[in-house]
Amino acid sequence: MAVATAKGKPRYRYQGMERTKQRAGLLFVAPALLHFLIFTSIPVFVAVGISFTNYSPLGGGKFIGIQNYIKMISDELFWTALKNTLVYSFWTVPVTMALALFLALILNRKLRALAWYRAAFYMPQVTATVAIAVVWMWMFNNQFGVINWVLEGMGLKAVEWLTSPTWAMPAIVIMSVWRGLGGTMVIFLAAQQGIPDYLYEAARIDGANDRQIFWRITLPLLAPATFFLLVTGLIGSFQVFDSIYVMTGGGPSHATTTIAHQIYEQAFQFTKMGYASAEAVVLTIVVFIITVINMKYVKSDADYV
Repeated sequence: MAVATAKGKPRYRYQGMERTKQRAGLLFVAPALLHFLIFTSIPVFVAVGISFTNYSPLGGGKFIGIQNYIKMISDELFWTALKNTLVYSFWTVPVTMALALFLALILNRKLRALAWYRAAFYMPQVTATVAIAVVWMWMFNNQFGVINWVLEGMGLKAVEWLTSPTWAMPAIVIMSVWRGLGGTMVIFLAAQQGIPDYLYEAARIDGANDRQIFWRITLPLLAPATFFLLVTGLIGSFQVFDSIYVMTGGGPSHATTTIAHQIYEQAFQFTKMGYASAEAVVLTIVVFIITVINMKYVKSDADYV
């Protein structure tokens, strides 16, 4: 009997250690869960509830059902904001990813001052977006901006970047691509460095050139990182606000207003919290649908790698 007890002690001790680890894990995760519950989950449910009212901070509100959503269907400004958001995402995300992959391929080689180059490209990622937007706003200035100065020096005509409905969105896209390049490049670079060297060595022994190695080895094995960057990039692009607020304020003629900027205007300028909440709910649904589509079609290709 004593022997059985002695043999059983390690098992009980192991179970006690497992319970201690579980408690420690829950304690470590608890702050993040609390933050998610208080600052994310509860506000989401409150916003959904407010979207069915005509609530305003100045005069309260009452339940109006789906009237906000019906109004949204006939709101031309909402559809303009949605179109601008799609255009912004369509150009910003693929261009940023393509240029970042190109830089990652270059900076994965043995170069002089390699660490300096990597830090220089990554620096915009850790700089405040508002500060970057102010600098680019001066660079895009019609009269004394450095970009028009360069264009005129090349014999080209100056462009009214931020005051023209045609060029305002391209200006925002250029700034956004420049800012997001470094962070995307670092993730591609880390993923590329995780590819085993023996795959490249075997390919070169078989006579593969650099182009074949990229298309047959590097690019397929970067599929998980590509999927991650695509999903997070699309989510971020649909929530763009700060750069547009600083550089154009949604103008000119609503050429750069996005859904996030429209939500801000409806909520804090026109104090239509109910309508703004309805737009936020629609934005959440759109982002969710796009994420699910990416997970179904893009991630399925990555799983075969």
